[in-house]
Amino acid sequence: MTLIAIRNLGITLGNPLFSKLNLVVNAGDRIGLVAANGRGKSTLLACLTGALEPNEGEITKARGLTIGHVAQNVPAALFDAPFHEAVLQALPADQAENESWRVDVVLESLEVPEAMRGRPLRQLSGGWQRLAMLARAWVSEPDVLLLDEPTNHLDLEKIAQLESWLNALPRDVPVILSSHDRAFLDATTNRTLFLRPEQSQVFALPYSRARTALDEADASDARRYERDIKTAEQLRRQAAKLNNIGINSGSDLLVVKTKQLKQRAEKLEDAAKPAHLERSAGGIRLANRGTHAKVLVTLEDAAVTTPDGTLLFRTGRQFICQDDRIVLLGLNGAGKSRLVSMLRQAIERPETAPGGIKATPSLVLGYGDQALADLADGDTPIGTIIRRFDVGDHRARALLAGAGMTIDMQAKPIGQLSGGQKARLGMLVLRLTEPNFYLLDEPTNHLDIEGQEALESELMAHDASCLLVSHDRSFVRAVGNRFWLIEKKRLVEVESPVGFFASVGSRG
Repeated sequence: MTLIAIRNLGITLGNPLFSKLNLVVNAGDRIGLVAANGRGKSTLLACLTGALEPNEGEITKARGLTIGHVAQNVPAALFDAPFHEAVLQALPADQAENESWRVDVVLESLEVPEAMRGRPLRQLSGGWQRLAMLARAWVSEPDVLLLDEPTNHLDLEKIAQLESWLNALPRDVPVILSSHDRAFLDATTNRTLFLRPEQSQVFALPYSRARTALDEADASDARRYERDIKTAEQLRRQAAKLNNIGINSGSDLLVVKTKQLKQRAEKLEDAAKPAHLERSAGGIRLANRGTHAKVLVTLEDAAVTTPDGTLLFRTGRQFICQDDRIVLLGLNGAGKSRLVSMLRQAIERPETAPGGIKATPSLVLGYGDQALADLADGDTPIGTIIRRFDVGDHRARALLAGAGMTIDMQAKPIGQLSGGQKARLGMLVLRLTEPNFYLLDEPTNHLDIEGQEALESELMAHDASCLLVSHDRSFVRAVGNRFWLIEKKRLVEVESPVGFFASVGSRG
């Protein structure tokens, strides 16, 4: 049963975000919406809700269709509302008065603890705020659910919980979700829309298989384009030869034949379309200055504790060696970020190194945290680069342009940049630091799939030595060659992350 039909839809905001988009949404569809940052995903969802009018085309909805929409940000008016009240307000007044039990049912399905339901949203983590917005969208039981980056701010446990929740929804309820989390898309979708300025592509496949099909289609388009252009060039050469012979011989037949060959060449050239080339949001490049040291960091049964001294776990005897790409695994609150903080202190301020942690003196640290805390909101990108690195104004501007920052963006306060723009600026700062060891805490936060793949490639290409924390399962599988797991207050090495991912999934 068709619930939504999109025909020749187009949106232009300065540049075309997408055009001539055709899509049919049927009962049971789980559609993954994929595009680079700023390329129209949120805009398309806004068109589906009716909040935005497209420049061209039309959207037809089934009579009486209701849509639940979870946007990326919490409305400011809800920050002071308690969790339960924020969800209750999403119901019509009569239902809110007589059927408040609906809120409790939804909160139970999302496993929201009783103690949290009375707390104002502003006191909650970004992850719980996301779940509050999801509860608001679902409490009125809409016919279609739209989710914009639903895994933002969620840890691995909550992502697994959200996957289970989505897969337990009534099968006839379509879900359209935009996401940069490749494993999440694979777990929750059965169709994939790659949104493009022209020729958006739809496949009846989850993300990874759809991406393979897309790459094959793009390669086929590229071959077809090269073949058509080559044929057109051959026709023009034949036409030129015949034209010369015709002029010399005075043959009208050859003149006509020349004209026909030129027309065929023009027709081929007009019809030939270059294969899609993704407009880069800005290159991600890293550097690795190298070190002669084989062992970079030694852990001698270091105690990892909370700020008040409560023991989280002990490391045992461990070594971080050159070319190691260690992924630190553990449940939320196990102490991953605390260990990262202790390692950073040991490398940057060895005189105050925590007990049991020793870094080789030749280490130059490249540190990136999930909050991008090293980037001051009041500073500008150009100011950041010029002050931190001896590159000069002209070179700084060229570097920022290479990271996807226009002249206007370069002079804006960093606090006004999008999460993706901040992330790319952070990666540029990392590169210019020229480290020989990377310490990365959730490095793929705010990066689109293109950026994630670029970061993966850079870490692998430079044989970068690193320790990283990430809830991005695809990134972890691609990059890691060693895996440390925090469990039962000990740090142990495991063969792969598969068992940990499966255990978290069973909890969700």
